[in-house]
Amino acid sequence: MASTYLTRTEANFGTATNRKKCTISFWLKKSLLTSQQAVMGVETTPAGGSNEARIVLKSDDTFEFYDYQSGYTFRYKTNRLLRDTSAYYHIVLTVDTTQSTTSDRVKIYINGVQETSFSIGTHPNQNLDTFLNSGAYVQIGRQSTGNSYFDGLISHFHFIDGTAYDASAFGETDATTGEWKAKTSPSVTYGTNGFFILKDGNSVTDQSGNGNNFTVAGGTLTDLKDNPDNVFATLNPLARRLTSNDPTYLNGNTTLQGQTVNGQNNNGLATLGDLAKGKYYFECKIQTIGDNCGVGIVDTPDPSNGIPEGSHEIFYSNDGNKWNGSGYVSYGATYTTGDIIGCAFDVTSGTVEFYKNGVSQGTAATDLATNLNYGYTPMGYTNKGVMNFNFGNGYFGTTAVTSAQNPTDGIGIFEYTPPTNYRAVCTKSINAQEYS
Repeated sequence: MASTYLTRTEANFGTATNRKKCTISFWLKKSLLTSQQAVMGVETTPAGGSNEARIVLKSDDTFEFYDYQSGYTFRYKTNRLLRDTSAYYHIVLTVDTTQSTTSDRVKIYINGVQETSFSIGTHPNQNLDTFLNSGAYVQIGRQSTGNSYFDGLISHFHFIDGTAYDASAFGETDATTGEWKAKTSPSVTYGTNGFFILKDGNSVTDQSGNGNNFTVAGGTLTDLKDNPDNVFATLNPLARRLTSNDPTYLNGNTTLQGQTVNGQNNNGLATLGDLAKGKYYFECKIQTIGDNCGVGIVDTPDPSNGIPEGSHEIFYSNDGNKWNGSGYVSYGATYTTGDIIGCAFDVTSGTVEFYKNGVSQGTAATDLATNLNYGYTPMGYTNKGVMNFNFGNGYFGTTAVTSAQNPTDGIGIFEYTPPTNYRAVCTKSINAQEYS
């Protein structure tokens, strides 16, 4: 969301069904680490006030949830760190202050499991009327003071007024994969002030039937294909090659902005990798060329820092050469700012082919399967340049791609039509090929 946030059309809600009971459920995918980010703020006015309730990702990557009425009425800060930028977290916050057992009055679930370890654990008094469910002003994606914006994706955001549900109302374990997955249309009662937004990741129209719609402020809400049901690859800020002057990751970790570091390249490694079977396609649009750029795939991460090194990599460089595992050799056309480089790699048969603006540059390698150690991962590198990756999400940076779908399975949007039987780099494509 960056500086984009959601706010209610009206200044606030009406009288709550029951201020002692409520439930909040949402899915989020983080892009930014070690930075305080507000997921939701409930305030007296848009500018704040003496009372507030907030859901916050802290700068130490812990999670905090509190209600404040001239003092903390309850406050919880996890010991657990939320540092995974490759997948969605499902968060469920259950409040029922009528419970006789103190620890039952507020429950926090992450991916279906109740959290029990807190560095701060201030329980509410019995029968407390929370400010959280007071009908006050609500913002999603920032706090009232206009900072601590959430950077990432939020999906399936439910607010339940008057009923306390546990995580099983909104999620369930997949019988095949064993993964926790969303119930896209849960059977719940929303109450007067309840709402259900971001069902498809971008709809701010309330799906609960209450008409508690939100509006977008501070920017635009991108219509990404990435959602809890099908997670697309992004770049991984935790995969670091250098100990200082790391690249900057932007636009939900799909943009790589390289720094100047003693002539060394900044590398960006995809979050979904170790692909050992199947056919995949992704694109990279060069925003600025810098000193150099390269697009390709790699195998065998260096165990000391997670960045691949050595012979198991193939890249197409902006000077028209390719890296073949041992050195650069002549390959295709040069490319520069504004060009789109496609990469189609078939791990099963062992081939990789690069494209410049939809035109094939020829087969770049035929031995991927022979040299395979763990699996191949999309990757790019640059020194000073800016590169926008599209793994099927349908965006280069903040610009939507509208021209080409993926005819193989209909999953993913690209600038140029992928070769036959090649798929986007996302969980549905991986499941269909790796486990078929």
